[in-house]
Amino acid sequence: MIEILPRDLPAPSRWFPTGSPGPTAIAEHVLTTGNGRWWADRPVEPRVIAASCAGHVVLRGVPDALAPQTLAPLADSRVDAPSRFLPALDSAFERLTPWERMTWTLQAEPLPAKLPMSVTVRRLEATDTEAVHVLEPEASWLSASWGGPRGLAVGGHAWAAVSRTGRILAVACTYFRGTRYEDVAVYTVPDRRRHHLALACVTSLCADITARGHLPSWSCSVHSRADRLLAWTAGFRLVHEYVHYAVGSPVVRDRPLNAWEPSEAGREPT
Repeated sequence: MIEILPRDLPAPSRWFPTGSPGPTAIAEHVLTTGNGRWWADRPVEPRVIAASCAGHVVLRGVPDALAPQTLAPLADSRVDAPSRFLPALDSAFERLTPWERMTWTLQAEPLPAKLPMSVTVRRLEATDTEAVHVLEPEASWLSASWGGPRGLAVGGHAWAAVSRTGRILAVACTYFRGTRYEDVAVYTVPDRRRHHLALACVTSLCADITARGHLPSWSCSVHSRADRLLAWTAGFRLVHEYVHYAVGSPVVRDRPLNAWEPSEAGREPT
């Protein structure tokens, strides 16, 4: 795959239908925010196109003529692709692990979240950049889709539970912003979990998403009970299940290629 500029994309809506909850919001996010990269198998009349952001990839097209090494730039990612890509992915990477996923949309009122008097839930601002930095490295994934802590702080798409000292205790943000749906992500510092801070942040974020005319969505692993419980408590309901694939390093090309066989499902870190 070679990297291409957004201006060279051949009608993105043909490859990535818009307005749906779930993985296609990744492509919309890359296109509208500029965070992420575009890939194609060739610069003119491509057969395969991919959008990548924050370690996630949406891969679409016709893989029939792909050489295995073509997909090497997508190594060490989580790839959403139709089943027709599985032989090519298995030939291209040392590891191919399916992860079962769930997509939820906001359909009900959230349960109330009672906060300590010392905590305020508010939108993140530029002055919070250093406080977001302090959350790393454990929470570095949270700001990755916005280009890092400053991007998350100034982007206007994140709400946080903040102590009187300015410490961020929990954050909920739009992780991928689509044209209709905004996919939500949340993080709580380990010593303040089970205090309803995440629920309060998600509730405020969802109200903000709705106010700008979009719909909140939620994606998580089937195996994450904590994520599923928080989604339900915040008013999300399940609409779709799918599988994406964690791929490893590119295959060393001096070994014989194997036919694709499904790998044992792994559990995604939460």
